[in-house]
Amino acid sequence: MAYAAVLVLLIGCMALLDARFSLVLWRARRRSAIVLGGGILLFLVWDVVAIRLGFYHRGESEIMTGLLLAPELPVEELLFIGFLCYTTLVLRGLVGLAVGHLGTSPR
Repeated sequence: MAYAAVLVLLIGCMALLDARFSLVLWRARRRSAIVLGGGILLFLVWDVVAIRLGFYHRGESEIMTGLLLAPELPVEELLFIGFLCYTTLVLRGLVGLAVGHLGTSPR
């Protein structure tokens, strides 16, 4: 449970950063949810294909929940993919915010 808890905590931190600066979900909720869901779906399909081709196997660890979404696909993978996609969108928002501030000059 420790790994899943850390991932949930990190997703929460991204949500706080997102909310503070209105970067992703707090800027364009519907569009951002579609992009986030699309990214998660893409990587889940990628994982399923890798599992079927024998490139990916579930690791064993005491810090994992042991819950599986499918054979060889742990719940933690979904959380990690969600964190990865959300972090990418938040980072893109932060870069856009920084570039926007660089383009403005104080008068």
